[in-house]
Amino acid sequence: MAAAVWTDRGRKAVTVAGTVTRARSSHTALKSQYDALVIGGGHNGLVAAAYLQKGGLRTAVLERRHVLGGAAVSEEIFPGFRFSRCSYLLSLLRPHIYKDLELKKHGLKVYMRDPHAFTPMLEEGVKGVPPRSLTLGSDLAMNQMEIGKFSQKDAKAFPEFVEHLEKLAGAIHPLLDAPPVDIPGVTTGSLRKRLSAAKTLTPIIKCGLKLGRNIPDFYEIITAPIMKILNRWFESEPLRATLATDAVIGAMTSPSNPGSGYVLLHHVMGELEKEKGAWGYVEGGMGGVSQAIASAARSYGVDIFTEKDVGQVLVGSDGAAKGVVLKDGTEIHSKVVLSNATPYVTFKNLTPQAALSPEFIKAVEQIDYTSPVTKINVAVDKLPNFLASPTPDGKPGPHHQCSIHLNCESVEVLETAYKEAMNGRPSVRPMLEMTIPSVLDPTLAPPGCHVVSLFTQFTPYHIEGREWTDQDREAFADSAIDWVEQYAPGFKKSVVGRDILAPPDLERIFGLTGGNIFHGSMSLDQLYLARPLPFLSDYRSPVKGLYLCGSGCHPGGGVMGSPGWNAALTVMADLKRR
Repeated sequence: MAAAVWTDRGRKAVTVAGTVTRARSSHTALKSQYDALVIGGGHNGLVAAAYLQKGGLRTAVLERRHVLGGAAVSEEIFPGFRFSRCSYLLSLLRPHIYKDLELKKHGLKVYMRDPHAFTPMLEEGVKGVPPRSLTLGSDLAMNQMEIGKFSQKDAKAFPEFVEHLEKLAGAIHPLLDAPPVDIPGVTTGSLRKRLSAAKTLTPIIKCGLKLGRNIPDFYEIITAPIMKILNRWFESEPLRATLATDAVIGAMTSPSNPGSGYVLLHHVMGELEKEKGAWGYVEGGMGGVSQAIASAARSYGVDIFTEKDVGQVLVGSDGAAKGVVLKDGTEIHSKVVLSNATPYVTFKNLTPQAALSPEFIKAVEQIDYTSPVTKINVAVDKLPNFLASPTPDGKPGPHHQCSIHLNCESVEVLETAYKEAMNGRPSVRPMLEMTIPSVLDPTLAPPGCHVVSLFTQFTPYHIEGREWTDQDREAFADSAIDWVEQYAPGFKKSVVGRDILAPPDLERIFGLTGGNIFHGSMSLDQLYLARPLPFLSDYRSPVKGLYLCGSGCHPGGGVMGSPGWNAALTVMADLKRR
């Protein structure tokens, strides 16, 4: 069967979640006046709206696409195949938001994965034995047995490494659920105001107390190249490379670059169903998260609309935000406006430039949105059969539910792929993170078929200074699929459709500036007090009444709900003081 190639250029995908959203939206008329307007129906915007409405503010969400969720959407790209088209795994949804909004009651169902990581080797088997592989999960004894295939020393060290990493990651939690320290408030104004602002120091004090003697270790892991740390702990290349992939996932960096240690920490500090560091598949795709949050928000009275494309934020003669005007000319007024778009889109595209200083605009233009990611969604008519863990009967093995790391058996391969992209060329041997959620979730594909996500790195935004063409997209997808074929012969023939999203496509379709999945690089110069800018870390903007509530704010991309929650608290505190 010939494969259908899809690049979302000129045709619109069938969107199951979007159809539901439109039907619900059509029963609610868009009013001309609200207390709060949220631009963008991504998960953080929906969380912010839910808490604002719970706090007594009449709130509306305006989403430009035909489907809610921002990057967390489910789309039926090919008949019968339902994909998590952009983001594809759930972990960093904050537990208090999950509980407060009763998301389970509103339909959120998560399939837990165990084991969770599978790295097959691209090597010849010995004496009829399949090539080696490394599988990691929650069973520590099993992990040690797997690692022991490569190094008994590493197997012995691994439990202590996991405990060490969990201790560091756990200390960050107080920082995730609160705005950064109010530096101006603590250092200026009356004693009463300073004492009030001093409360914002509490999370960082809690973090320090949790770390205790581990503060130097924490400092090292957020500043050092992850290889400096991994080389100290381990000697086997497959283990080091597997762990290194989590230090570069979604980031245009290499394991040898300073700061890559924090990216690893960022990806282990989540939890699901009270299991630390766990990642899971959402039933029906990632749009299920967005729909559950939207359902909770609607139950509080939030008005949610799709296909409402905001053209500009309205700024009054007093310099304060007064609402928005849609691209069709409709004006909607409000006391406050929250933007779930990236800081770049918010301040360069949506805010009148006359309302911002040239210095501020220049600073916004310097925010780093570099992305290494091309996402390829693949529909297949049979399950991949890996040489390193054969399943000739076509039935899923434990490894099929994992994040399957291909071209990740050595750090050198990752380094080479990164260098090629930095020189303006897609990686010849790209890092591939494959997931097959339909192994656990039968709602995603027809019987016997599967949906496969290929999260690939490294690809530049421009190819040697020019725009991507459809030929470039197809050539890169061909290369990625050829590499999968080497690990799982027969995969190429099983492909019945593919959806190719290079960095410019992620930007155009999902509003991700530069194609960056985090709304801005998670580098040390763009974290905490400096996210997205050193003077813009408290969700407020230079325009009174205009706030940021997306992943471009603290604590950053992937920490689902926290930016929206923190922004909503900030807005309500400001309105209370008015």
